[in-house]
Order: sequence, then C-alpha cells, then structure tokens
Amino acid sequence: MRLPVALVLSLTMATAAGLAAESSATTAGASSESAGASRAATVRAFSTVTSLDSDVLRMALDATVCARDKGAVTNDRLLTVIDYSKPSTEERLWVLDLQSERVLYQELVAHGQGSGDNFATRFSNQDGSHQTSLGLFRTADTYVGSNGYSLRLDGLEPGVNDNARDRAIVMHGAPYVNEATSKVVGRLGRSWGCPALRPAIARSVIDTIKEGSLVFSYYPDKQWLKNSPYLNGCS
Repeated sequence: MRLPVALVLSLTMATAAGLAAESSATTAGASSESAGASRAATVRAFSTVTSLDSDVLRMALDATVCARDKGAVTNDRLLTVIDYSKPSTEERLWVLDLQSERVLYQELVAHGQGSGDNFATRFSNQDGSHQTSLGLFRTADTYVGSNGYSLRLDGLEPGVNDNARDRAIVMHGAPYVNEATSKVVGRLGRSWGCPALRPAIARSVIDTIKEGSLVFSYYPDKQWLKNSPYLNGCS
C-alpha cells in the first residue's frame, strides 16, 4: 500500500529531525566528555608543578568555563587562584596560564584583619567588616592610591562579593606581606579585606592579570559552595 505523499514527507522530516537530534546529543555528549578530559589533563599538569590543591583547581576551572559561557570574562587564558583554607604563612596565591599550562606566580597573600589571624575563617561582603570576600572576581583597571599601584576587582557573585567596588577591595602591595614578618609574628600582616601581595612582586602580578582575567577566591564555606552561580553545573 502506497502512503500519501504528505504523510511520507512528514515521516521523512520526523526521521531526519530525530537523526539530527540524536547526532546533536551525541556531539554534545562527546563535547562534554572532551571538555571534562581537558580539565582533568589541566589539573594533572598543574598538580605536578605546584602545591595548589587539585580539588580547588578543578572548581576554579569549572567556574572559569561557566564565566566564559556567561560572557563574564574577556581573558580566560589567565586564572588567579587564592586558597584561603591555607595559613597566611604559606604561598596560597597562584597565577596560571591555562593555555601553556604554566605557573606564572606562586605567592604569599594577606587576608582581611576581620577574617582571622594566621587562618582566615570569616568572610563578608559588607563594607566596614574588614573581612575578605570569597568567590569569583574579574580584574579591572589599575590606579595609584593610598596603597600604591593597585588593581580594581569586580565581584561577580551577588551577595557574596559584588560589593567589592564599593568596599575598595583591590589587589595591592603591602610591606606587611613578607616572610620575615610571618616568622616573628606567626602570620602575615593583614589588610582591610584586600588580597595584598609582597611589594616586590605586586606590580608584576597586577600588570599580568589586569583588565579582564579571573580571580577565584576559595574557602570550604558550605553555603557559598552550594549557592555559587559559577559552580554546581553553572546554574
């Protein structure tokens, strides 16, 4: 029995659409697997040359991919990771070149005086708290202020770090960030919430990461990890 032409065309189109959808799903699945494999390879590459925790790096890479997908970053080649779960006496800031898989900097970094002593345990988005903020930031422009050459940061996470501009949370050099101080006091000096660096290296780091790269500030804060729009599948 011959089928009506209209029905044949309808079935043909449906079959084609189904095959296209299947092909698209297969391609998307392969793409997802490829991206996952690529991130895993990047984590392995950096794990061999740095003390950066692999789980923290994995989260930072996921946040970077999400920010790129959201159009929130203009320079996704460079990624700065700060692990505030480490004591201030340890190097806990890394600047990574994701394209060449090189560690450009591994440095000491201070946290806010309201966040804790050697270990930071309290974090805030509130002005006057003198606490460090967590989450994903985008670097902006530079200026010379009371702390010398400084880099403005834009917080990308509402309620977590989006008051960074109003709070003047910037990256800058500070004389209290040095190993001699940490040996005498048992910790680095502390900022008013800014990620402060050694004066000798601050300008070089700032000029490397300024104008559109990402800074991922980590601490195992359950609420932030659960609700961040850049983690957990880029919700």
